[in-house]
Order: sequence, then C-alpha cells, then structure tokens
Amino acid sequence: MNNLTILVIDDEPNLVRSLQFSLNDQTIDLQAAYSGTEGIQRFNTLTPDVVLLDLGLPDMSGLDVLTQLKSISDTPVIMISAHGDTRTAVKAVREGALDYITKPFDIDELELLIRRCGEQQRLSKELHFLRSQQIHTQRIVGNSHQTETLRHMIEQVGDSTAKTILISGPSGTGKALIARSLHDVRFSNAPFIEINCAALPEQLIEAELFGAERGAYTGAVQKRDGLISLADNGTLFLDEIGEMPMAIQAKLLTFLENRVYRSIGGGKEHKANVVVIAATNKNLKTAVDAGDFRADLYYRLNVVPIVAPSLSDRVEDISLLIRFFGEAFAKQEGCKPPIWSEEIIAQLQTYSWPGNIRELKNLVERIIILYPGQTALPKHLPNEYRKNAISTTVDNLDYSSVVEHKERELILSALRKNGGRKGLAAEQLGISRHALKRRIQRLNIDF
Repeated sequence: MNNLTILVIDDEPNLVRSLQFSLNDQTIDLQAAYSGTEGIQRFNTLTPDVVLLDLGLPDMSGLDVLTQLKSISDTPVIMISAHGDTRTAVKAVREGALDYITKPFDIDELELLIRRCGEQQRLSKELHFLRSQQIHTQRIVGNSHQTETLRHMIEQVGDSTAKTILISGPSGTGKALIARSLHDVRFSNAPFIEINCAALPEQLIEAELFGAERGAYTGAVQKRDGLISLADNGTLFLDEIGEMPMAIQAKLLTFLENRVYRSIGGGKEHKANVVVIAATNKNLKTAVDAGDFRADLYYRLNVVPIVAPSLSDRVEDISLLIRFFGEAFAKQEGCKPPIWSEEIIAQLQTYSWPGNIRELKNLVERIIILYPGQTALPKHLPNEYRKNAISTTVDNLDYSSVVEHKERELILSALRKNGGRKGLAAEQLGISRHALKRRIQRLNIDF
C-alpha cells in the first residue's frame, strides 16, 4: 500500500488526537483542520488522498464544505456524523460523499474504510493516466516475443466468455496491469474492483468480499456492501490469492461454482455476474501439495492460466520501458526526462532484475529526480546495477549511500533557502510538492 495522506476536518481536538494515536502507521500521514474554512484551505495545499469530514463544524455546515471540496476534486470524502444524525449523513452520501461513519466508531472499521478509499483513489488515478497514454493491451509496453505473446493471450482471453482467470508470475511483473488489460478488452464501462488478499486480517477479508449486515460482528455499526456486490457485471481482481485464509477459500469456491453468496449475518442469497481474476507470485500447485491451498479452488481458478514473464526473460523491452516510465515520471515531476545513453541501457540489460518491472520503474523514478534533463550514464546507477558492483566504491562509500546523501543535501538546501516553505522548495527543485513530501518522508528529513 502506498502512503496515504488523510485530512481530518473536525472541531474536536480530542478526536483528532485519538485518530493520530490509533492510526499511527508509517503508511498514513494524518493532518487536521478544526473548521470548515481551514479545512478547505488545507485541502488545497495538501491534496490529500482521503478526507474525514465532520457534519457539525463551528463556522459552516459539513454539507457546505463537502460541496466545495467536490467542486475542486473527486477526492474521496468520508463523513463523520453524531449518533442520531444518520439521515443527514445519508444525504451527504447522495451529494457526493463516498461513505459515512457514526460516532462512536470502531477504529479498525474506520482504518479499513480509509484504506479502501485510498486504494480506490489510487487505482482511479492510475487508470486515468494509463488510459490517457495507451488503450487496452497497448499499455503492455515492449516488442519482445514474450510481450507480443502476452498481448495476444490477453486479447484472446479478454474476448472470450471465461469467468475465472489465474495470472501467475514473480513479484513486480505487472500482474495487476495484465488484469486491468483483460478487463478493458472485455468491458467498455464496468467496475474493476481490486483486493489484496495479503493486506487484510482474516476477520475482515470475509466482510470485505461478501459484505456484512449491521450488527453481524463487533463494530459492524452499519450495513456494508462487499466487493463482490460492487464488482457486479464487471471484474473482481483478487491479488495475492495464495495468501487467502483457508476458511475464506472455501466460501470463495462456493461463490465461483454458482455465483451466489450471502453477506455476513444475512440470510438472503445474492447473485453476482462477476469475472474473477486471481493473481499470485506463488506456485499454487506446490501450495496445494503442502496443504496450504485448496486443490478444488486451485483447479477452479486455473481454467485460463496466464503467465507474466520475468523482466530478465524480456530484456529487449528494457529500452522501451525506460523511456515509457521516464516520460511519465518527468511529466509527473514537471521536469525534462534524461537522455538515456546506449551505455546505461546496455548495462541495465545485463542486470538480473529480481524485482522485475517494479524495480525498473523505481530506478527510473530515482534517476529522473536526481538527473533531470541530463545524459544518464552507468555512473549514475546505484552500486548494485553496475558491473563489478561488489568492488565498486566511491571514497569507500556505497554508491547508493552517496546518491542518497546528495539527495538529502539538495532538499535541505532548498528548504533552508525558502524558509521551510515546501511549495517554494519543490518549485526550486523542479518537482511537485507531493513528490517533495515523499522524498522528505523516505529520507526521514526533520525540518
């Protein structure tokens, strides 16, 4: 999960402190505003991923704040309502809020809701960007034999009536992108709902998938629609399916066999017309033999198998991938992309790429930030990507440490020159404020 910036707009300092304590997580940055006016101002400067908005504010109605926020951005807004004010909260949902939660609320349920909102927002942004760049399987960048074979397979399976598809391959090979490509080939306007089976505890994943009735379990203060329901007539993508608990595997198998399910605490059966795409970096057959995965579920999922090739098996694509990611990150950072020398491309084609495309993407982002508009040479690579990496040092320091030190110094210098104002510092560095914030967090800069 990427880092989430949460803006809480609530006039109760105790509630804010409680949230900051309870959501104390390196992946969540919680900021606060104590009035509607301050909340709108902070929203414009923070560009948060999710907003928690109280209905009762001292200077204006939470509904008025919601209207102004939705006119600025489609950022998910979760309303906080007092007990007995459910009718107003429902009205807020009708006017654009994504969901609401009633005081006093269960912190685990709130965190799950926040992460779901943040993940949906991230996926929405990524999908919008990818659609603006390329359509359908053209988003699978490369011209190697392995890539062309993968594209052809996606087109064939996407045009079929297959209801269950299993994508396997090492971490970082783009299994989620393959799943979205399969979805886009089949559907022009339908939901694509994703869940990471490894990211949720067992007691929550069932409610997340199948939904839950009010009072079905401790903390279930309201009815919750499951992801299967949200994916009706579209695609449900189950990432890291190999991490799904055995008890939930049995319930998923039942759904796959007849496309019928019950929510937790509900007695009524519901039908859902859903294409289920599962992905795993594990060998599920080995997991079946070890007793860690149900054999019947494996065979039910493995109706149409697709293998995502490792980057080391498609090194001919590295040059195109570097330029694709380079242009995308340069646009994101507001700078010129580097000029990729033949030497650096040749060097990267000899690397083993244990992290696959994800690793390459992260490396390109790093070079964009440190050397925008320059000619990228092998000397600009971190130590592990260079020949004779074990013996290569710079003044007895690991090259990656030198680069990190230089990055830290550049950021600190910009902050000092601009009196700690991050917006001006980001402008001086030629990157976005959000990008600067990410660097500050990653480097643990306290300014």
